[in-house]
Parts: sequence; C-alpha cells; structure tokens
Amino acid sequence: MKIYEGLTEFTPPKFPVVTSGTFDGVHKGHQKIIERIKTIAQNNNGETVLITYWPHPRFVLKPDDDSLKLLNTFEEKALLLEKLGVDHLIKFTFDKKFSSQTSEEFIKNILIDGINTKKLVIGYDHRFGKNREGSFEHLKENASKYGFEVEEIPEQDVNNVAVSSTKIRRALDEGNVEIAREYLGQDYSITGFVGEGEKRGRELGFPTANITIPEKFKKIPAHGVYGVHADVGGKRYQGMMNIGVKPTFRGSELSLEVHLFNFNENIYGEKITVFFDNYVRKERKFKNTEELINQLQIDRQVVLDRLNK
Repeated sequence: MKIYEGLTEFTPPKFPVVTSGTFDGVHKGHQKIIERIKTIAQNNNGETVLITYWPHPRFVLKPDDDSLKLLNTFEEKALLLEKLGVDHLIKFTFDKKFSSQTSEEFIKNILIDGINTKKLVIGYDHRFGKNREGSFEHLKENASKYGFEVEEIPEQDVNNVAVSSTKIRRALDEGNVEIAREYLGQDYSITGFVGEGEKRGRELGFPTANITIPEKFKKIPAHGVYGVHADVGGKRYQGMMNIGVKPTFRGSELSLEVHLFNFNENIYGEKITVFFDNYVRKERKFKNTEELINQLQIDRQVVLDRLNK
C-alpha cells in the first residue's frame, strides 16, 4: 500500500475505485466497504483508493472539546488498511481551509481532478463538504455530470446491532473488550513505551511494565484488570493488565501496568503493544498488600484459564 500526503505525488491509476472517511477503528462496517471496493477494482482491472483525514475533523472543528478519544492513531489505521489490501491511502490534512470546501468543490477538486474517480463507494449516512452538506443523494446528482458511479453500503450489523466507532468506544468505556473485538474483528490494542515506575509490583511478586502512550487522544478502556497479549522485542507474551489509579496505595494519576507471564527482562524504553482479550474485574481498594497479593494470584489463574482456552 502506498501512502500519500495529499495529492501532490499521487498519480491516478487507470480505474480508481474510491472510498472516503475517517475509518476510526477500521471495524467490520469499514471492512465491508473495503471488501466492496476491492471487488469492483478486481472486476475492472482497477486499483483501490482510500481517502482519510488527519487530524480527526472534530479536533479542528471543536478544538476546546477533548472528549473524543480515537480507537486508532494514524499509524495503527494505516497498518490495518494495508492488511486489508488497500492499494492507495491518501491522507488529507484536515484544517480550517480544508473544512471550508463545499461539497461541490470536494467532488470536482479531489474526486475528479485529483483522483479521476470511476467508482465511489461510501458508508451509510456518509457526509462531506462544508457543514457536512454533501450526502449520498448529492453525490448521485453529480455522478452523471462528472462521469463516475456512486454506491452506498448499508449499516453492517453484528448480532442485529449496527456497528459504529461510537458503539465500540462505549463498549470500551464499560470494559467490554469482548464486544469491542466482535465489532472490530480483532482485539482492541494500545501501543506505548515502557517507563520506570515505583517498582511496587516487583515487591508484590508481580513485576509490571508501566506504559506511557504519547497520543493523548487514544482511547483507553475502563479501569480494571484485563487478560492480555503483549508484543515487545519481537515476541508475544501472555499477561494481565491493570488500568487505574492504584487506590490501595492512594494513587491519583492514571497508570497502565502490564504483568507479563514467564518474563524477566529489562525492557525500559522499548515499544510495547497490548492486545485486550478479556475483562477480569473492576479496580478496587484492598485492606493491605497481603489481600492484594492473594487477589492478584486469583486474577492470574483466571487470565491463564481464559487465554489458554
């Protein structure tokens, strides 16, 4: 997959099959759209082109509202799209100037003059252009004028629930990583770097890697204990993770700590990716460290039983 910063270095292929959107999470609804553009491209000896925007439009349009947390960084999203077989990924910088484009200007300047779109496939209720004025109906009206075809993919259901990035975020807010996985088609993950902590876990017999995530907009699941897999140093390990404020030790700042099973290496400063497999329990305050250690031993067995199913 080739990645472009805007249209400067993009050369339109013979038959571009295009889709557009933020694609946060690259969930099963998004995957259906990508499957469709790949099928159309294969049937027409064409190539797939996916348009996305960075930063997320809401960060620009509502700069004082930091409530939105994203399922993917751009790098994570690009990796998922590449695995799904997208040929070309065009990233447009979303700023005030870009957001002021009318839907007509977007169609002419980007879809036609920039990409030479032959077939456009969009998701259900996709909007574009200034004030989100563009719609599927608007695209259909302009399709014949500019010589391209447009198709809308309906909402995708999982167990009769329409999949959306919002619903995945809501599941993560509840610690329901199992539902998130069902909607995403893969485990939800976070990537960060291992930093030095208070080394309290080592004293308890459960040494942990303290994870710092550079992207403040990244969605973190609810406080609690989780069964996880973790990739570090080119290897994958089983483990359990605690997200929370460590109330037993009167903590107040959010910490992300993962205890890797059968692991005893120095990985300070290394990159680590944690994949959430299952939710074990809420974070809670214990009377003393002995009670905490007993619970951690129970947690470890629960996690091992689930991961080894």
